[in-house]
Amino acid sequence: MKKAYLQIIAAAALWGCIGLFLKLLTAAGLTSMQGVALRSVVGVVFYGLFLFFTDRTALFIVPRDWYYFFGTGVCSLLFFNWCYFSAITRSSMSVAAVLLYTSPVFVTLMSALFFREKITPVKTAALAVTFAGCVLVTGLFPLGRETVSLPVLLFGLGSGFGYALYSIFGKFVLKKYSPATVTFYTILFCALFSLPISGLSANPAPLGDWRAWAGALGVGVLCCALPYHLYTTGLRDAEPGRAAILATIEPFVAAGLGILLYHEAVTPWKLLGMAAILGAVILLNAKN
Repeated sequence: MKKAYLQIIAAAALWGCIGLFLKLLTAAGLTSMQGVALRSVVGVVFYGLFLFFTDRTALFIVPRDWYYFFGTGVCSLLFFNWCYFSAITRSSMSVAAVLLYTSPVFVTLMSALFFREKITPVKTAALAVTFAGCVLVTGLFPLGRETVSLPVLLFGLGSGFGYALYSIFGKFVLKKYSPATVTFYTILFCALFSLPISGLSANPAPLGDWRAWAGALGVGVLCCALPYHLYTTGLRDAEPGRAAILATIEPFVAAGLGILLYHEAVTPWKLLGMAAILGAVILLNAKN
């Protein structure tokens, strides 16, 4: 079980690096949805080649099971990205990030409903501490002065709900398929549905910039294929609710990288938020 939790934490840490590569994609002139499409296309190509040479059986599914991967790839991965970027364009990164990390609440409630997972006092405390930590790390409190409109609230909660769906759909499909199969077809379905709506084929000019491909390789392999493989593998043996809370180590890593690489301001509130997120992870792994 501990190995599963370490895999989930490692996946979240890799997701926390996504900002490094998104800066390259933005600098190349790619829109948010084009970045999502390119990320999934590169991720599925590299992961597909990896499986072709190491485990070809993982590439085969029963055709009638397509709806499982429509759930993980479109209803979760694509939907949450669309909602998340829509929230960002209408407000700010801080507001969108805080609303995204309502996802552990959705996972915990749905896990109790579908998997009879207990909502313990420790888990409730970890949820509260995690959300408070995310609010502090993103700078929304006490420095934030932003009002949250109804569309932003709906898009933000939609991103959290979509993000949460992966843990729920994933837990169901893992009863029938391996983590490798689930990861590959999740990214494949996201690529198939995001590419037509991204507008990338109508305007391929940004792809001529080396930064587009450098960013795509990083975001597709290191921040998509690898972390989703790790998270899905860990999810097989972990409780979905606990996994979702552990995955909130992502903003901790993102904030740390921002401080180390981009010399972002170090405030007592940000440090307190990072400590709160780390504390929630420790709390969930404590024996008592």
